[in-house]
Amino acid sequence: MTLPLRLEMEDFLFEEAALLDNWKLDQWLALFTPDAEYQVPSTDLAKDADPHDSLFYIADDFERLEQRVLRLKKRTMWSEQPRSKTRHLLSNVRILENDDADIHLEAGFAVYRTKWGHTDLYVGAYDYLLRRTPEGMRIRRKRSVLDLDGLRPQGRVSILL
Repeated sequence: MTLPLRLEMEDFLFEEAALLDNWKLDQWLALFTPDAEYQVPSTDLAKDADPHDSLFYIADDFERLEQRVLRLKKRTMWSEQPRSKTRHLLSNVRILENDDADIHLEAGFAVYRTKWGHTDLYVGAYDYLLRRTPEGMRIRRKRSVLDLDGLRPQGRVSILL
């Protein structure tokens, strides 16, 4: 793969992370295609597990992801009021496939979440399928594979990885 393409993909991922860290959820949601999937498999599943026959922490299509964003922004969403402070760190961005329409890539992540005086760390790998559209690069699929034995001590995923 060419260096300019990898740098372009890194910039896209860095922008996505900045939108999440700055709680610009509507702008973040706009990065997804209408047929998008957002997935967080449970920590005991194989990397290629299917959400149709396996238990996932999150297995959203675009409509469910849109509803998740709406809930997170409401003051009645007690788990995120006040909202968590997060810092998404990305590394080891690798382009796995590239064709005329789609780019399949992966990247390592560490997401720090601070709330109520506690800081939790979520680590893992992102698996993206990005699509070139007339509006620019968009996320067709984002899978956040956690490198944790379980969600302890975190206990839950109420933020967007």
